[in-house]
Amino acid sequence: MCKICEELLKRYREEGDQFLLNIVTGDESWIHHFDPEEKRLSMQYRHTSSPRPKKFKTVPSAGKILLTVFWDSQRVYMTEFLEAGNTVNSVRYIETIKKNLRRRVCRVRRSTSPILLLHDNVRPHTARATIDALETRKFKVLSHPPYSPDLAPSDFHFFPHLKRDLKGTHFTSYDEVKQAVTSWIKQRTREFFIDGMRKLVLRWGKCIERQGDYVEKYVCQFVAKILYFTSYFRLFKYMVSYSIYFTVSITYQPPLVCMATSMQTHIRWASVAAV
Repeated sequence: MCKICEELLKRYREEGDQFLLNIVTGDESWIHHFDPEEKRLSMQYRHTSSPRPKKFKTVPSAGKILLTVFWDSQRVYMTEFLEAGNTVNSVRYIETIKKNLRRRVCRVRRSTSPILLLHDNVRPHTARATIDALETRKFKVLSHPPYSPDLAPSDFHFFPHLKRDLKGTHFTSYDEVKQAVTSWIKQRTREFFIDGMRKLVLRWGKCIERQGDYVEKYVCQFVAKILYFTSYFRLFKYMVSYSIYFTVSITYQPPLVCMATSMQTHIRWASVAAV
């Protein structure tokens, strides 16, 4: 992983922004008819004496549609929608590349610059038939580390923004989902796409700095929970001062399964004294 990032970052430093302009990236993701909004988006201002509002637990709807999107640092070139029950296999992916993507990119860019395709390593993208079809159509596929959603612009930029803006909206049909996604794309400015590619460069550097590991660190505000029979008075009596350092590091490694996590938890208690 680290070696791939070093090669891509080196190429960017040699070719400059033109390297990013030549990249076309794509991916697939499910869009639900209803995706509950996050808790922070549903927060309400209330008086300290007001009762806490009751909220029912909600989950994403069973109805969903598979969105395939290809975009670069300037615009979205194409979108395709598949209803639930259908899958993207190598044959379908090749048809998308042959009939739609290549023609649209060439028509819009009006340039002979090579098309650098950046996609992840799922089976339809790496099948022998797909590789042969891409070579025939003169696509140059950029290397992508396996199991690295943090290095796929669609995964860390495009889809998160799209799904965040659609959260809490109820769609009654596939057509409504399509219209909402299409409308959302039309509202994106060029800066949105440029920002996604610039973040990719930063993440290459971050990957090298972390020696190839995909690590997300979350600094949590940890509050110790005492057993139900322990009162606050006893806690104050037996503990004069304490400090807690709680760090959870989730490291994604490429094992036999799709993606596994190993959690390392370090807890340091300091200056604990008894009265």
